[in-house]
Amino acid sequence: MKLIERWSQEGGGKELLRLAIPFILSSSFMTLQITIDRALLSQASSESVAAAVPAGAIYWTIFFLLQNTANYATAFVAQYIGAGRPERVGPVIWQSLYFSIATGMLFLALRPLAGPMMRLGGHHPAVQELEVTYFQCLCFAALPALIVASANSFFAGRGASWTVLLIDAVGMGVNAVLAYGWISGHWGLPALGIAGAGWATVIGSSVSAILSLALLLRPRYRKEFATMTGWRFDADLFRRLMRFGVPSGVQWMLDILAFTVFIFLVGRLGEIQLAATNIAFTINMVAVLPMLGMGQGVSVLVGQRLGQDRPEVAERSTWTGFQLAWLFMGAIAMLFLLIPDAFLFFFRNDSDPAGAEVAQLVPFLLRFVALYSLFDSMNIIFSFALRGAGDTRFVTMVALALAWPIMVFPTWAAWYFGWGLYFPWAFASAYVIALGFTFLLRFRAGKWRSMRVIEPKSATEESDIAESVSEEASSSAGVP
Repeated sequence: MKLIERWSQEGGGKELLRLAIPFILSSSFMTLQITIDRALLSQASSESVAAAVPAGAIYWTIFFLLQNTANYATAFVAQYIGAGRPERVGPVIWQSLYFSIATGMLFLALRPLAGPMMRLGGHHPAVQELEVTYFQCLCFAALPALIVASANSFFAGRGASWTVLLIDAVGMGVNAVLAYGWISGHWGLPALGIAGAGWATVIGSSVSAILSLALLLRPRYRKEFATMTGWRFDADLFRRLMRFGVPSGVQWMLDILAFTVFIFLVGRLGEIQLAATNIAFTINMVAVLPMLGMGQGVSVLVGQRLGQDRPEVAERSTWTGFQLAWLFMGAIAMLFLLIPDAFLFFFRNDSDPAGAEVAQLVPFLLRFVALYSLFDSMNIIFSFALRGAGDTRFVTMVALALAWPIMVFPTWAAWYFGWGLYFPWAFASAYVIALGFTFLLRFRAGKWRSMRVIEPKSATEESDIAESVSEEASSSAGVP
């Protein structure tokens, strides 16, 4: 088949990029926002940027469990749309919203535990104090961010990815402007340092939540998708969402938890090693987060095609996504190797005595990033494809089985026996590579082809569809 035909066919690059580009841009905005925050905090002090990643990692470890559970409604929406059952879309979004509201409010109960949690890292007292401040601010961002995750499921699952981009871009824009003002005290605002970064995140998330709900509840969606009439709590649908969504959330939580423990262990090697690791991971997000958007596009297409009972097209979309992701990751990896100082430019702080030592370490760490980035494309695309099909329990078991023996425990040994910084990074690279091959093998095994997250059609629905088809056939034949 000619290259142009392959590009334009169902499951080809044209279809995938049309859906995924807004997701990629949204993820890129997130990358930019996090990078801006870390760069601004680097200008404030090495302690601030050293504190931001561990505190943020603990927050994201818990938050990702909840967010990805709520956001798994995307797979339901995609399969309902593919199966021609739009009236089930509104009810599943409401079940997701109930989960988000309840867990978002419970998140605030973690604020008093911030001190004990940060002390577990054993970091310098000055760094611990900043970690507590940042985490306590972020706790207020959980509720609005979870609401966004639920509402965005409605648009993402239907393929309305530009609306998702709009919602995320508005919130991130507000976040960026306020972070610039509050961290360093621009425009007459108080210089709040790391607290300014935290409160900017809260306000930005709240603006996105308000916008997402306003768009979700527009009259144009109420009749077709039951976005208003589907508000009632549906115990069976809620349990089904939790059955598939919780394992997806647990997988994200376990993955972030493993990297959080990794970061805390690296922090015990020294403040300079911790700061260099945090900067390297931040730069790594330049490659990873945009490809999460590609993975999201693959997941939606897999869900829609399985709803249509067309797994062969779902498979084609997945391989297309992998090829595009690998090309992007490969290009970024080459830049990490050839011009690492270009990525380090915004993190330099010559006024900080430790800044020069940090700057010397980062280019070496980016060599590890360049290596595992190629395999991370495999990890992202195939794991998202499996999630879109409903194979979430396997994804969770992989995260549980591989992270600790390959990365976490060896990193602890590297700290305990004094092996230095490069050994932990080698173990982290081995973990990402193992993930990529594991998900590839699972996808090729093909069990996902027969999986569905939505319930079978009831006899009444089948009868209504048959009657509708009969009426259309009679009308076409001229039968009164």
